[in-house]
Amino acid sequence: MRSSALPTTPKAEQLNIRASASQKAKLAEAARLQNMNVSQFVLSKSLDAAEEVIADQRLIRVSKEEYGWLSAKLDEPPQDIPALRELFSTPSVFES
Repeated sequence: MRSSALPTTPKAEQLNIRASASQKAKLAEAARLQNMNVSQFVLSKSLDAAEEVIADQRLIRVSKEEYGWLSAKLDEPPQDIPALRELFSTPSVFES
């Protein structure tokens, strides 16, 4: 059980949310069980969720079989694709 609050840092921004009475009561109960106030609880859990969302966008999770296939593909020598060679040898529309 996590009983410590978030590290105390100067706070310059305010975040307001609207919740029904039952939602607020549920948050208050959960906060009490974690020895936090509602603001600390909501901020802590929101930051946890934000970190998870960000990590999910940065990490690629694959099965063992997929990892084996991907590793093998990365170990293969590069293929010469004439169309790509031609594409990259022509100046970009953004170059003068």
